[in-house]
Amino acid sequence: MILALDAGNSRIKWGLWADGFVAQGSIASVDAAQLFDALHVHARPSRAIGSNVAGAAVRARIEQALRPWHLDPEWISSRERQCGVHSRYAVPGQLGSDRWAALVGAHVRGPGNALVVNCGTAVTVDALTASGDFLGGLILPGVDMMARALSQGTAELTLERGTFCAFPDNTADAIHSGAVQAICGAVDRMRAALLARAGGEVTVLVSGGAAPVLAPHLAPAAVFAPNLVLEGLVEIARE
Repeated sequence: MILALDAGNSRIKWGLWADGFVAQGSIASVDAAQLFDALHVHARPSRAIGSNVAGAAVRARIEQALRPWHLDPEWISSRERQCGVHSRYAVPGQLGSDRWAALVGAHVRGPGNALVVNCGTAVTVDALTASGDFLGGLILPGVDMMARALSQGTAELTLERGTFCAFPDNTADAIHSGAVQAICGAVDRMRAALLARAGGEVTVLVSGGAAPVLAPHLAPAAVFAPNLVLEGLVEIARE
């Protein structure tokens, strides 16, 4: 059994894999030390593999939490080639490890071109051809980060929870809808660019904690792939 760990800025997502995910969950990244408490009620994994973009302190707390099982996680980093994916990033190692794992997960799902959209604290939009070439991608602030930036940078805009609508008639909805539309617009433009570059249909795969907020507003309909990073980590471990 493989324990896959996706440590992000806000949450640590985990999955136990044995010919499929048999258990999954998440905890806040600030609560990384409690990971063992969340896991020990399930079967004991024989190995662990992880992506960490949350910093050294979170990594250290995860490693400490897994010591009762004598597990040392294998922390991945982005490469030029792995699992059929070829990175065209100028410096492949600078790509976030969560983005790399998601690309591997998308390629395994195949076939065809894919736009990999990972929605968390930040949003990444990565272009992957059917042959496994990662052409590059975007990094955008997430919906909540955009809303905070507006409230902190302007005198009369307060941070209130809004809802999406096509024609907002109040400030909270205008901020929320503007953030959603900005991200969806970036996704649409990247999809058009990938379509022009690679030809053929483009599948939009949406993952991450904020995916349910964005996926309904993407056209054409996006595929919700909540475990894409974890799926990629498992594939890297199995390779």
